[in-house]
Amino acid sequence: MSIASGSRGRQLTRRLVQLYAGLALYGISSALLVRAGLGLEPWGVLHQGLAERTGLTIGVVSIIVGAVVLLLWIPIRQRPGLGTVSNVFVIGLAMDGTLALLPEGHGLPVRIPLLVLGIVLNGVATGLYIAARFGPGPRDGLMTGLHRLTGRSIRLTRTLIEIAVVTTGFLLGGSVGVGTVLYALSIGPLAQFFLRLFAVPGPEAAAAPERESASRPDAAAPARKATPGPEAVDTPVAAESPEGAILRR
Repeated sequence: MSIASGSRGRQLTRRLVQLYAGLALYGISSALLVRAGLGLEPWGVLHQGLAERTGLTIGVVSIIVGAVVLLLWIPIRQRPGLGTVSNVFVIGLAMDGTLALLPEGHGLPVRIPLLVLGIVLNGVATGLYIAARFGPGPRDGLMTGLHRLTGRSIRLTRTLIEIAVVTTGFLLGGSVGVGTVLYALSIGPLAQFFLRLFAVPGPEAAAAPERESASRPDAAAPARKATPGPEAVDTPVAAESPEGAILRR
């Protein structure tokens, strides 16, 4: 097995672990925001409102909404990835599982730490699953698809959709509060920080050590392995790809 093949195998394993750890943590963080009771993230408001009206659990509603949004990808010609499909199911299941184990928070001394922990953990989760580069979540893909079709900026497209989502969720009985505002202000910087922290080097960076070794006269000698720092973000992910849409706030 060549150095490059071994590196690709380890990289794939790391990416899969990051993907599913990130999606599970996202569901856990969303459950913490529910238990805090101080306001949910925009799509969480809609999920909670629909759960109130239908009698379904919020996790099941999240799965149904994710699947419906994914169907909307068909007319806008978005292509899902493993991360897209996994996003639909893993987050909702992790959310319901956490809510089944986590009791209601009573009093601000308990609810405020739950809110802060939920938001920070959501940023960690977002950085993990975006950096894994297995495709955007259904909601982010919808936004970038509409951005491509309409020519409007990502920021404007995302803002308009999330305003519609929050308004609809609030009218249905979803929780809007200080947590919603705090989430909107902090999730972008948090996700950007953790995206850099958990960045997985792209194929070019992974193959570089082998190319460098082959080009040197002392190729047989063991080469020092350079460890990519947090700044080694895959540029298309951070800037132009659908996965980066969540960072554009």
